[in-house]
Amino acid sequence: MADQPKPLMPHATATWLVDNTGLSFDQIAEFCGLHILEVQAMADDLAGSKYTGRDPVHAGELTQGEIAKGEADPSYTLTMQRAPVAVSRTKGPRYTPVSKRQDKPDGIAWLLRNHPEVSDAQISKLIGTTRNTIGAIRDRTHWNIQNIQPKDPVTLGLCSQRELDAVVAKAAKKAGIEDAAPVVESGSDRDRLIEELRAEREANEKAAAEAAQEAEAAAWLEAKRAEEGNSDT
Repeated sequence: MADQPKPLMPHATATWLVDNTGLSFDQIAEFCGLHILEVQAMADDLAGSKYTGRDPVHAGELTQGEIAKGEADPSYTLTMQRAPVAVSRTKGPRYTPVSKRQDKPDGIAWLLRNHPEVSDAQISKLIGTTRNTIGAIRDRTHWNIQNIQPKDPVTLGLCSQRELDAVVAKAAKKAGIEDAAPVVESGSDRDRLIEELRAEREANEKAAAEAAQEAEAAAWLEAKRAEEGNSDT
């Protein structure tokens, strides 16, 4: 049962289950793949972020009968009725987080300077931009051209090294360049720098998530102790 899929939106689902059922915190935490302290914090309105409840029955992930079994037996483990459908990316421009969008012109400028054989259509798909933007940067008519600095789109996090290599190789083949050199030599300084930056970013994100969870748990425990102290007096 530990390997069964989790709800598509675990925090929102847990919020709904807390508000609308008599399931135990343990049952909700296990079904949603959350820590029990997170569920308790939701119940006590101590969660740092408020979630809008998501009905797992309406979503087809649970049935009322399954919830009733859990309410009748606190040791019962809820069974996912239908796993969430994996969201596949459809055709169209690549989605780029808002925090990264300001870096797109720098990545486009780098590609135009270092790989002129790559077509505008390929750049548009790789970076997730428009041909008008690419043309403006090439012609130096872009509104922010004075501040655009060519930077490797991989280092900027706009695409992966594998995606960039594939695009460059395809463009080189189409242009008839027989012995096109690889974009990055294995083990080069640039390659190592990219790996270091990626590892540092992932470590920072993990540390931030852990710190937030610890702070949330600490807040809940402090409130619980204060409540117990007040009841003793």
